[in-house]
Amino acid sequence: MASQLTLRPKGYFGPGSIEVEPPARPGEGGVRRLALERAALIERPASGIDTIPDVIIYAARIHGKEKAMGWRDVIDIHEEKKRIKKVVDGREVTEEKSWKYFELSDYKYIDYVELEGAISEAARGLVELGVAKGDVFDLFAETSPNWQIISHACSTISTTIATAYDTLGESGLKHSLNEPKCVGIYTNPPLLKTLLKVLPETPSVRLIIHDGTADAALVSQIRSLRSENPITVMHIEALRALGRPLSVSTLADRKPTRDTLACIMYTSGTTGPPKGVCLTHANLISALGAINPIFGPHIAPGSRYLSYLPLAHVLEYIVELYAVYVGATCGYARPKTLTDASVRGCKGDLRAFKPHIMLGVPAVWETMRKAIVGRVEKAGWVASKAFWGGLRLKRLLLGTVTEAMGGEMRFAVNGGAAIGRETQDFFNLAVMPLTQGYGLTETCGMCALLPPELLSVGPVGVPAPSVEIKLLDCPEMGYFSSTDSSSSSTTSHLPQGEVCIRGPSVTSGYFNRPDLNNDEEIFTKDGWFRTGDVGQWNEDGTLSIIDRLKNLVKMQSGEYIALERLEAIYKTCKLATNLCLYAESDMQQPIAIVCPRESALRRALKSNGNGKAKPNGTVTPTTAEPSTSEASSKSAFVELCALPAARNKVLKELQAIAKKQGLARAEIPSGVVLSPDEWTSANGMVTAAAKVNRAKVRSTMDFLKGKSSNTSTGNTQNPSGGGGFMDKMNSSMGGGQSGETNEDMLDKGVDFVQERFLGGGSQKNESAAEQAKDERISDAIRSGYKSATGKDFPVSDK
Repeated sequence: MASQLTLRPKGYFGPGSIEVEPPARPGEGGVRRLALERAALIERPASGIDTIPDVIIYAARIHGKEKAMGWRDVIDIHEEKKRIKKVVDGREVTEEKSWKYFELSDYKYIDYVELEGAISEAARGLVELGVAKGDVFDLFAETSPNWQIISHACSTISTTIATAYDTLGESGLKHSLNEPKCVGIYTNPPLLKTLLKVLPETPSVRLIIHDGTADAALVSQIRSLRSENPITVMHIEALRALGRPLSVSTLADRKPTRDTLACIMYTSGTTGPPKGVCLTHANLISALGAINPIFGPHIAPGSRYLSYLPLAHVLEYIVELYAVYVGATCGYARPKTLTDASVRGCKGDLRAFKPHIMLGVPAVWETMRKAIVGRVEKAGWVASKAFWGGLRLKRLLLGTVTEAMGGEMRFAVNGGAAIGRETQDFFNLAVMPLTQGYGLTETCGMCALLPPELLSVGPVGVPAPSVEIKLLDCPEMGYFSSTDSSSSSTTSHLPQGEVCIRGPSVTSGYFNRPDLNNDEEIFTKDGWFRTGDVGQWNEDGTLSIIDRLKNLVKMQSGEYIALERLEAIYKTCKLATNLCLYAESDMQQPIAIVCPRESALRRALKSNGNGKAKPNGTVTPTTAEPSTSEASSKSAFVELCALPAARNKVLKELQAIAKKQGLARAEIPSGVVLSPDEWTSANGMVTAAAKVNRAKVRSTMDFLKGKSSNTSTGNTQNPSGGGGFMDKMNSSMGGGQSGETNEDMLDKGVDFVQERFLGGGSQKNESAAEQAKDERISDAIRSGYKSATGKDFPVSDK
C-alpha cells in the first residue's frame, strides 16, 4: 500500500506551537498551544460526540459492515520440554520446563453493527443482574474484543470501570477491587486462581464475568465461598444471551453525561499501592479528539491497527477508541504470539494480520532491534557489512525485516517512556517511521504528539490540541523557562523547565486521595497538573523531555544526572536486555545493574579469544575461571554473570555508547553488576507497564550502604550494623587502624566491592599477600551479607 506520509505539504504545522498567554509570574514560561488549534482547546472530535457510547453509535452508523475488530482462536497448544538453568535465591538449579506454543486460527472479524449489538446485549445483561448507575466494575483481563465489549457496556449504563493489569499481583488486585468497592469483575480463566485468593477479602464483589473455558471445580469453589450474598459466575456469552431478549428501552435512563466518571485507571507504580486516576467521559472524548488533527490523515477507514498492549494502559485505550471512531480495524494479538518463532503450525500475529500501524513501548522496540541485529551479525561479516552500509545509504531493501512485521507497516508510535536515539534511528532507516508520543495516565496519554511530517529523533512532539503547556523553572538544577541572560544561568538558549499541563483531557484528581488532590506540588490551584518531567521548547515549536525531577541524583561532583534519560541511551547496548542505573550523592559515577543478553554476551566474549592478552593489558583467565568456550558448554548463566571478563565487556560497551553520545564523566558507569535473573513483572523487577521497578532493582545494591534489609522476608537487621558483619570484616582484614569506625571499615568494604565485584579495576599488579587479603575481605563481605539477610551475596566471584 502506498505511503501516506506525504499527504500534507511541508510546513503544514507552521511554528509547531505558539505562545497564547505570557508568563503569569516570575519563574515560569508562557502558555503554549498547538499552532493549528491556538484559538481553543479541543473538547470533542465532532459535534454530537460527547460520551463514549456516542462513539459506538457513530461508528455503527458511519462504518456499518466494515471490519471493526479481529481475533484468533486457539486451535491447539503444543508443549515442548526443555532443560533450563535458573537462579533461585542466588543458587543455580536445573529443571525441566514445558514450553507452550499456540497454534492459532486465521483472523476472525466482527463488523461495526455487530459490535454495537454485542455491547448493547452485554449492557442489558448487566442491568438485569442489578449493576447500577455509579457502580464500579473491574476489568482484570488481557487485551481482547471482549475487554472492549464489557468496557463499553459499562459506559452505556453509566457504570464506572476500574482497570487492573492482568499481571497485577494479589495485593494490587485487592486494592483495585476494594478501594472503589467494585460490584463485579471481568477476567480470563487463567486469572481465576489469583482472583479466588483475594475474594475472601473483597466483600463488595458479587459478579464475575469471564471468557474462554473456566475450570468447573474452580468456578464451583468461587460460588461456594459465601452463604450470604453469593457470587454469580457467568460466561460473557451467557451475559449477552441474558440481555438479548430485553428491550433496548431498558438503557434509556442509563445514558452517561460528559461529567460521568467513566474510568478509574490504576497506575502501575513502583512504590506503594497503585493510584486510581479518575477520568470522566469528557476527559476521554477530549483526548480522542486530540488525535485527529495530528494523525487523522494517516489513519484512514480500513487501516489495520495491531492491538497487543494492555488496555489497562491509557494510551492503548485511547488509540483503540480512536480506531473505532475512524473506522480502522483493530487486530488483537498476544505479546507471546507476535512472531512466527513463538507459534506452531501457523503464522505469527504480525504476518497474519499485516498491520499498517502499531503502538509500542521502548522495551518492545529494543527487543525487536536487538533481534534483527543479532540475526544480521550471525549471518557473518559480509552480510553485516552490507546491512549497515545499506542503512547508512538508505538504499538497502530490508525485505526480510519488513516482511517479519507483516510487510505493510506504514508507521509506528512509541509511548510510555523515552526511547533511545539509536533505536529510533534504526527503525526510521531500516523498518518504518517510528514517531513519538508523550503523556501520562493523568492526561489521558495526551501531552505531546509527533506527527510523521515532523519526524525527527529527540522531540516528543507538538502539544496535543486538547492541552496547553507551560514550563516552570527548576533553579536548583539549572533549568530556566526564561532565556533572558539576566534571569538565567543555563547554558541552553532554549526554554527549559518542569512540564505543566492543563486542559479538558487532564484528570481532576485521584480516586479517594484528598491528600494528593490537595497537594500543590501535583495540582495547582489554577488548574495545572505538574508532571515532574523536565521539558525543553525547541526552535521548531516541538517539545523534548530532557530530565525527570524525581529520578535526578546530585553526584559527588555537584552535577545532576538524569537516570531515566541515561537508561534510555544505555538500553541500546546489544549485550543487555534491560538495565537500571544506581547512583547516590557520595558517588562520582553511577553503577549499571544489567540483565544481560546471554547469547550475545557469550559471542562477544568468545570473539575476544581465550587466555590471550588484550590491547588494554588485561588477560582472559584460563585457570581460576572457566574460559569462554568452556563457559559456553559447561557453566550456567549465573557463572557467566560472575566472570570479571563478562562484567568488563558489558562495562566497555556501555562506556563506548557514552563516548559516542558525548556524555559527561558523571553520566558514565564506573562499574557493572550482571543480574542472571530475568526481569519480569512477575518477580517485580519491572512494572506491569514494562518500566523498570527502580526501587526493586536498586534493593540489590542497598546493602553496600547499610540502608536496607531483606525486604522480601521482612528481615530488618542492618547488614552494616553491629550484628557481627563489621566484626567479621574487621577480623578478616587483620583489625582496623586506631580510631577507625565501623563506617570507615564499611567504606573500605564498599570501595573493595566496587573495585573487585563491580568491574571497576584490575588486580593484575597485586602481590600474593594483597590478593590473599582481598580474598579474606570478600569472604567476610559474603559471609556477613548472608548472615544478615539469609541470602547469598548477589555479586560473587564463583
